[in-house]
Amino acid sequence: MKHFISVHDVTDINALAEKALAYKANPLSDRVLGADKKIGLLFLNPSLRTRLSTQVAARNLGMEVIVFNVDKEGWALEFEDGAIMSGTTVEHVKDAAPILGQYFDVLCIRAFPSLKNKEEDYSELVMKSFMQYAGVPIVSLESATLHPLQSLTDIITIKEQMKKAGIAGRKPKVVLTWAPHIKPLPQCVANSFAQWINAWGEADFVITHPEDYELDEQFTKGATIVQDQDEALKDADFVYVKNWSTFTDYGKIYTNDPSWMLTEEKLQLTNNAKVMHCLPVRRNVELSDEVLDSANSLVTTEAGNRVWAAQAVLAEILKSK
Repeated sequence: MKHFISVHDVTDINALAEKALAYKANPLSDRVLGADKKIGLLFLNPSLRTRLSTQVAARNLGMEVIVFNVDKEGWALEFEDGAIMSGTTVEHVKDAAPILGQYFDVLCIRAFPSLKNKEEDYSELVMKSFMQYAGVPIVSLESATLHPLQSLTDIITIKEQMKKAGIAGRKPKVVLTWAPHIKPLPQCVANSFAQWINAWGEADFVITHPEDYELDEQFTKGATIVQDQDEALKDADFVYVKNWSTFTDYGKIYTNDPSWMLTEEKLQLTNNAKVMHCLPVRRNVELSDEVLDSANSLVTTEAGNRVWAAQAVLAEILKSK
């Protein structure tokens, strides 16, 4: 594995997920794999689980970890090619990235979208610039359009739960449902979850959302898409709850209908479904307390599995260097 930006960087999803679960069973089995290797975690935006789980994963592999908050501690970076830097940006990625590539063996980047310019966000300029100029493997800690470590974690969690539930001989029904939120959120997690579940190909996958909340078809193609949440939830084995803003009329909130919040009553439509969310979650807006605090909730297990997803990815990168 050269980089980890999307599902397209993975040759075998099941094998990578099994590797992660093996690390969960034996976290320090490769504790010298990353000896004398340095990993840089660059954050242009806030993080809790991604930041901490990647640090733990890297240290489990014996790597030295350095975290840098670019948005608070560094110079404002310019990414536009040919830019006349007479404004607020101080340093061009062409100058910064090659230096960082000399400091680190692996470079991890977290950069959110602006939600103002769809073409700019969906060009993935930030991630592609670091890939072009750093000269070392780049791992996405969430980009303008995707969150691959979260999505790998989600598949790991689903596979783990299928084993526990003894689901065999059929594809589980997995539903991605839109949820209300107080502000417009990126499409990254929803895009990425759809991309990975479709590429995995081992689930009956349904996406449900209100009218006008369609995601980019490059990520959702292959899924069944319905606008009736109750219909989508019928017989579901797993329900993934996530808000996202509009894609076509980019970055807007058209509705904040509270009836889309997942409740215990709606869970009765499912096959006693396990409920997933990437966190952080707005309680009693996106998900009700009764669901989050119930035995159906996987959010804590899911968040814990972030370590093993990151560890599996970093191990694959280290072994290919």
